[in-house]
Amino acid sequence: MNINTIAKEVFTIEAEAIAHLSEQLTPDFEGAVQDILKCEGKLIVSGMGKSGIIGKKIAATMASTGTPSFFLHPGEAYHGDLGMVEKDDMVLLISNSGETDEVLKLIPFLKSQDNIIVAMSGNIHSTLAKNSTYHLNVSVKKEACPLQLAPTSSTTATLVMGDALAVTLMKLRNFKETDFAQFHPGGSLGRRLLTRVEDVMKKAWLPLCGVENGIKEIIHMMSKGKMGLAIVMEGEAIIGIITDGDIRRAMEGSEEHFFRLKAGDLMSQNPKTIDAKEKLLQAQALMTEYKVNSLLVVEDKQLLGVVQIYDLGV
Repeated sequence: MNINTIAKEVFTIEAEAIAHLSEQLTPDFEGAVQDILKCEGKLIVSGMGKSGIIGKKIAATMASTGTPSFFLHPGEAYHGDLGMVEKDDMVLLISNSGETDEVLKLIPFLKSQDNIIVAMSGNIHSTLAKNSTYHLNVSVKKEACPLQLAPTSSTTATLVMGDALAVTLMKLRNFKETDFAQFHPGGSLGRRLLTRVEDVMKKAWLPLCGVENGIKEIIHMMSKGKMGLAIVMEGEAIIGIITDGDIRRAMEGSEEHFFRLKAGDLMSQNPKTIDAKEKLLQAQALMTEYKVNSLLVVEDKQLLGVVQIYDLGV
């Protein structure tokens, strides 16, 4: 059999399983979402085997998008880690069959504490479904596995149901990029949303020149500054900017008198600037809008430094 044909068959089977989920939504989904929103504790996710692996991903997604959450292994929970579950917590239990022994053993304790139980299973008549506050049906017509043994479509459906919960909660909480960045300070998005221009700008040695400086002086300053530009100043005032592109274009267009050119002949007036207190995301937006790779950093119209595209981590 053709290898690509097998792969396409898997894609088709699993895509159909995901599409079928929308037909299986009941008021329980809305009820679970509303209670998670009101929950004063955490959403604790638990599952065994492949369901547990999917549960870890769901818990991680929830935690990074505004719903305090962590994964609890049901076997470890039954041997002491149930102490992590507090009365204000909600619990999401995952079992495709709804009859996983390690998961079902947690139910008596959870009920004794009056924890709200959200279940995900592929069997609406299972023990887990019958003993949960809310049941989310993740049943699939068939697994992508040709033996119908390895969890494939069923784990995909469970993952997507978890994503549906997380995204719904995000929208209802009006969870924004800045909120996401708070939980991802080490990522590029977090860095751009939380870091200020003054934190990354170059300021130690700025390539400055005057309007009367000649081409040799300008090139020398640009080489020394290693920024690919020179800033034209008149006293404390910023007059213009010269980039290495300006130098190349002048050389091509004014070859005969190139070495007689001065900064005033080469510079672009009114260079793009940004306040030192702005976030890197604003710097990126300005660079994109004006199609430039560098911005002059100012405070009260005074030059403080330069921020460039590779300083943004994009």
